[in-house]
Amino acid sequence: MHRRDMIPGDMVVSMILLIMELPETSSLKDKRTIVMGMKSKLHRKFNISSAEVDLQDSLVFAELGGALVSNSKAFGEKVMNGAAQFIEDNFPVRIQSLQIHSEVFDERGSYDEAETL
Repeated sequence: MHRRDMIPGDMVVSMILLIMELPETSSLKDKRTIVMGMKSKLHRKFNISSAEVDLQDSLVFAELGGALVSNSKAFGEKVMNGAAQFIEDNFPVRIQSLQIHSEVFDERGSYDEAETL
């Protein structure tokens, strides 16, 4: 493990940002039902706090952001990648954009590392 992966006292915030196409929705109500289901399952299955952060008025696109606090960058990013795969496998969406980013906070302040897929 690298020093930045897990050090006692470090706090890591791992974040995910997804832009998804929902080709099967025919109303904003359909879209809200799908997005609310995603948010609920992400919380229950992965302990990710999430919100629809943009594109609320779009019928066929949604932008969902989520975050997880842990003490390991590797763990946080593994969870985020698993969450993205879970969404793709279990919901009627096509992921158009996926960003995963982790920020590490330690006793000296913070430094960050990002991964964009």
